[in-house]
Amino acid sequence: MAKFTLRTENLCCLSHHTNSQTSIFHTSLRHRQLHLLPTKNRLLKFRILSSIKDKEDVVESERVPSVLSGLRVNELDEPVRISDSEGRSESESGSGEVGSDWNWPPWKNIPQRYKLIGTTSVAFIICNMDKVNLSIAIIPMSHQFGWNSSTAGLVQSSFFWGYALSQLPGGWLSKTFGGRKVLEIGVLTWSLATALVPSFAGFIPGLVLCRILVGIGEGVSPSAATDLIARKIPLEERSRAVSFVFGGLTVGSVIGLLLAPPLIQSFGWESVFYIFGFLGIAWFLGFQFVKEERPSLRVEPIPRFQSIATNKSLTTSLKELSGSLKDVPWKAFFRSPAVWAMIYAHFCGSWGHYTCLSWIPTYFSEELNLNLAEAAWVSVLPPLGSILMTTIAAQLADNLISNGVETTKVRKICQTIAFLSPAVCMILSSVDLGLPPWEIVGILTAGLALSSFALSGLYCTHQDISPEYASILLGITNTVGAVPGIVGVALTGYLLDSTHSWSLSLFAPSIFFYLTGTVVWLMFASSEPQTFSQRD
Repeated sequence: MAKFTLRTENLCCLSHHTNSQTSIFHTSLRHRQLHLLPTKNRLLKFRILSSIKDKEDVVESERVPSVLSGLRVNELDEPVRISDSEGRSESESGSGEVGSDWNWPPWKNIPQRYKLIGTTSVAFIICNMDKVNLSIAIIPMSHQFGWNSSTAGLVQSSFFWGYALSQLPGGWLSKTFGGRKVLEIGVLTWSLATALVPSFAGFIPGLVLCRILVGIGEGVSPSAATDLIARKIPLEERSRAVSFVFGGLTVGSVIGLLLAPPLIQSFGWESVFYIFGFLGIAWFLGFQFVKEERPSLRVEPIPRFQSIATNKSLTTSLKELSGSLKDVPWKAFFRSPAVWAMIYAHFCGSWGHYTCLSWIPTYFSEELNLNLAEAAWVSVLPPLGSILMTTIAAQLADNLISNGVETTKVRKICQTIAFLSPAVCMILSSVDLGLPPWEIVGILTAGLALSSFALSGLYCTHQDISPEYASILLGITNTVGAVPGIVGVALTGYLLDSTHSWSLSLFAPSIFFYLTGTVVWLMFASSEPQTFSQRD
């Protein structure tokens, strides 16, 4: 029987499910399989990354024909049992081979990182549903409570105050406690606050406070998701992960805009807050079951360098969790041209996004002379187009990186498309070319849809340059990116009252920021990893 020697660089993590008794590895040469001696019918669950060789004193007739190296005992998502070569279960035999008995439920075999990314995307769908519901419900609410435009504007802008204030705290909390926990608390906070809106609708301070809490809950979520992706997703899958998660915001906008009007007509404006809030609470309860599953045994060959990289990743995660606010290298962040490029690009992209999200339906109705029903339906077209473009952009970016294209070059290409496309389309819409309304709708829809390439550009760069501080970096850029939601939307209305020109009030500022953002991004953006902690 060949004996295995575990080298000192190997990693062995014992689960808390094991008992204090010892279990022994040995091998059956007849079957060349890894066996385990269980203790009291319970599996010893662990993770081992090792290089294992047969010892020289093994009898020649029993020698393993080849050196076993790079064996990986990894996590399984499905339950396993131990049985020996004669079919006896672990209760009948002291040794057995690793096998799988259960394939139910169907998602049991899905890798853990995909489960986390999928459920996080669902959270972001609910996030934007709770963001857009007020933009529709504000009309019957204003009629019921006799609000003027200033009061309605105050209620809607209160969301962005909470959203802006929570960005940096959300980034630090995600780095310190992990993005998963922060995401859970954020979803529960904004969902409860959403469900409370009808109770405080007649009391402006209480209503404003509810919307601020919704903004705070949703404000910590992007940093939490960024931290989760940085920890769990490898570089070659990162563009798709970011696009899939943040693409949930677009899906949420579509669903919210489609569901809110019939719900309000059938059950009253209160229903959108109760139903959407309940969805978030249900997500929070369901997410408790998407936990780190108990590690089981899987043997698969992996390269030696990959084992070393995994050890380093685990060590880095532990260091991240032990950090604190005073350990964050703030000065190093703001000495980096790449960070300033991300900050300005985020501001520019948010200006175009938030102003169009707020004013495009009115533009379609007043400037293009579409009725309210038509304006509502065509307002859904840009986010629908974004869903398609997000998928294309993510696949393109990941394929380019996998084929050896420099990551910085890929991010610059994607972000340039995200900026120049809507800028060109807004210029075409501003110039009087005699185009019919539906062609202008199509042009704007195409431009705004292509702006979703930013999910494979700017929004991936935080993780690229520093997985350790990705959540805090996104908190910084998102804080600046929330300013257009407060200032830009109001300024657009002011300019519209002053100039009575949609080209000057809505499109001209956005075009300016898209073009200057492109220049800054191409000059200073970088995805090269930066060790900020060594600069301070």
